[in-house]
Amino acid sequence: MLKRISALILAGATALTMAGCSSSSGGSGGSSGGGADDGKLVMGFAQVGAESGWRTANTKDIQESAKAAGIELKFSDAQQKQENQIKAIRSYIQQKVDVIAFSPVVESGWDTVLKEAQNAKIPVILTDRAVDSKDTSLYKTFLGSDFVEEGKKAGQWLVDQYKDSKDDVNIVQLEGTTGSAPANDRKAGFQQVISADPKFKIIASQSGDFTRAKGKEVMEAFLKSNPKIDVLYAHNDDMGLGAIEAIEGAGKVPGKDIKIITVDAVHDGMQALADGKINFIVECSPLLGTQLMDLAKKVVKGEQVPQRVVTEETTFTQEQAKEALPNRKY
Repeated sequence: MLKRISALILAGATALTMAGCSSSSGGSGGSSGGGADDGKLVMGFAQVGAESGWRTANTKDIQESAKAAGIELKFSDAQQKQENQIKAIRSYIQQKVDVIAFSPVVESGWDTVLKEAQNAKIPVILTDRAVDSKDTSLYKTFLGSDFVEEGKKAGQWLVDQYKDSKDDVNIVQLEGTTGSAPANDRKAGFQQVISADPKFKIIASQSGDFTRAKGKEVMEAFLKSNPKIDVLYAHNDDMGLGAIEAIEGAGKVPGKDIKIITVDAVHDGMQALADGKINFIVECSPLLGTQLMDLAKKVVKGEQVPQRVVTEETTFTQEQAKEALPNRKY
C-alpha cells in the first residue's frame, strides 16, 4: 500500500523548511541504551491528532509499518495541542526509547524539549511537518512533503484556468492550523504564483484548523460577508469538504459557481473531485511509514541519512481522480 518515497539532499538547508543533523551529541545518532527487553528497537511517536482523513491514514500507515518492521511503537495523540506533544516527548525521554519521531503541530517552540532529547542521546526524526529551530543539530532528518511546492501547484492551476480572462478573480482561502508548517507554506507558495497577476484577489483568508467542521463554519461566514466568490483554495480536503456543505447550503453549486482547489487527495476528496464538486487537488501522501522505519533503524545505528527526504507526489483533475479512485489506498 506504500508508495515510493525518494530522498533529496538539499544543501544549505534552512531551518524554516528543512531538518538538520543528529539529535545526539557529536552527531552520532546513537541511543541512550534504552529500548525493549526483547531487543526490539523502540520508537516513541507523538502524532498531531486525528483532525482529518489524511491524519487517520498517516497514523494507520505508521502503526502498520512499525509492526512490519519489527519496531515497538509507543504512540500518543496530541489532540492538536503543542503542550500534549511536548509532554509525550518528555515521557519518551524518561522511558529511554531508542528514537523519537513526531509531526509538529506548529513550527515554533520546540528547542527546549529537543535539547532534552539531544542530551539524552535519543535521535529525533521530524515527519510530515518541519520546525523553525535555528539549531539544526536538534533533529536528524525531516521526512515529508514540500508544502511550498504544493501551494505553487495550486496557484499555477488557477493561473492557467483564468489565463484568458481579464476580470478580477475573487478568492477565499481556508488556511490550516495557525502557525503550522503546511498552513504557512501552502499559503506562501500559492501567493507567490498568483501575485504575478493583479486580477487574482484574496478577499478573505482564515484558519479552518484542517477540520471539516471548521471549514464549513468559516466558509459560511465567507459566503455571508462576500457576495461574489469565484474560487476557494482550501489547505486540505477536509476543510474543502466542509466548505462544500456550506456552499450547497447557500444555494450555490460547488465546482461551478465557486471553483474549489484543495490539497491532500484523500478518498473523500477524490470522490468529490470525481463528482465535479472539487476542481483540482494537489496530492500530499500520508504513507510515510515504511520510510520512517527505515530512517529510524539507520539513525539508531549512527548511519548517515539525508537531511531532507521529500515525498514524490502528483496532482489530480476530475478525469484523473476517476481513474485513480478504484485503487486508492486512502
